[in-house]
Amino acid sequence: MVIKTLVENEAISDQYGTEHGLSLYIETKKHKLLFDTGASGLFLDNARKMQVDIAGVDLVVISHGHYDHGGGLKAFLQENSQAKVYLHRKAFEKHYTKRSNGKTHDIGINEELKHDSRVILVDDYLRIDEELELFAAVKGRELYSTANRALFMQVGDDLVEDSWEHEQNLIITENGRLLLLAGCAHNGIVNIVKRMIEIKGRPADCVMGGFHLFNPASKESEAPDLIEGIAAILMETGSQYYTGHCTGRAPYEQLKELMQDKLQYLATGSVVKI
Repeated sequence: MVIKTLVENEAISDQYGTEHGLSLYIETKKHKLLFDTGASGLFLDNARKMQVDIAGVDLVVISHGHYDHGGGLKAFLQENSQAKVYLHRKAFEKHYTKRSNGKTHDIGINEELKHDSRVILVDDYLRIDEELELFAAVKGRELYSTANRALFMQVGDDLVEDSWEHEQNLIITENGRLLLLAGCAHNGIVNIVKRMIEIKGRPADCVMGGFHLFNPASKESEAPDLIEGIAAILMETGSQYYTGHCTGRAPYEQLKELMQDKLQYLATGSVVKI
């Protein structure tokens, strides 16, 4: 299995463009798939530089209904004529953030794409085939990011704190090894990992995704004791972790000090083989 980072906030060199977003290209024995599409069509430019044929992708998973993960979906559908796209049923609902100046901003994804014939709306669990499983409905708020308090969903005429029902995660099984992909881990990476263990009966061999430990609106990182608690539980799993995007650079550095070689950074242009 090969994972190429097409979009992330940072890059391994100035050869690649960057943005606040995430897009991963994964090749398995059976699939060529995208996990998220970043905030724009930038992933297409980086894909060409990394010798990734987007037209050959057969499946896309969008982790949740925020623009920095699904903003490139329209560009993908124009470039690729075959792939099915899996989103949670609630991903196209209205999602917002409140900036530090008190103003509300729409951070959702293009609702018109919901009606594309290749879009498949998923409930809380779906086994796509022997390699791929999607799961949502993550319970618990252990070591939960306070940055989530700035993120909202629309219910009727009101804005309420997001429940993250629209966030789904992907499990890939290949040669007896398990890869867990989490877009932003808004439900809490600890809670997602524990739910995955409930589903599969053991921890993943590898976990990739953002941990949402930094608030881009206020520019504040999560408290060191919360980050320390996360590191302790993740280390107990024995999994190899890769993170970036919404984790934040300072939280990553603290996690790295605690987790050492069990944690690496995912930057645009990076290639990981499992």
